[in-house]
Amino acid sequence: MAFVGLNWAAMNTPTDLNLGFTEIRAPLGLVLLGLMAALSVVFVAMVAYTQGTVLVETRRHAKELAAQRELADKAEASRFTDLRAHLDKEMTRLTDSVAMQTREMLSRVDRAEMGLRDRPVDAEVSRLVQAVENHNRDLHARVDRLEMGLRDGLAGYVPAPASVRPAALTGQSYQPAPAERNPDPTQDPIGSAVPR
Repeated sequence: MAFVGLNWAAMNTPTDLNLGFTEIRAPLGLVLLGLMAALSVVFVAMVAYTQGTVLVETRRHAKELAAQRELADKAEASRFTDLRAHLDKEMTRLTDSVAMQTREMLSRVDRAEMGLRDRPVDAEVSRLVQAVENHNRDLHARVDRLEMGLRDGLAGYVPAPASVRPAALTGQSYQPAPAERNPDPTQDPIGSAVPR
């Protein structure tokens, strides 16, 4: 604008202008200034139109996205509801199945107990139980005799004096006295028979 103001006289000077199909006489500066103003108005109009179109499209896309998001949320909630209903139904079915199997197992156990109570004990089982009890009594008696023999054998025991070194330190092996040797390998030290 300052340039136009400083050169106003030159811009206002009339000139012959050829428009292609006719000739006119007009100031060249003002014609060019008018064309520049017209182009600026067209450019601003185009920018405003483009901005308006983009805004309208953005709003339309935002509405569509909101609608799609709402549909997706509803579908997701519906899937969760269906899944929960399915899981509840399966849990009920499994609980009923476990309860039925538990009742069946308890009734079987009760029937087995009643059968065992009503069934007489076999003679073979009774004989085996008696044999085990006799064997246990025999083992206890042998252990008692062995303890008594050890007590009697240790009653006259006198520890060796401190000056006597043990056989393990002198390198000699222990040889039992002839009285200590057991002549019959089938007899234990207290004289009872050793089972073969």
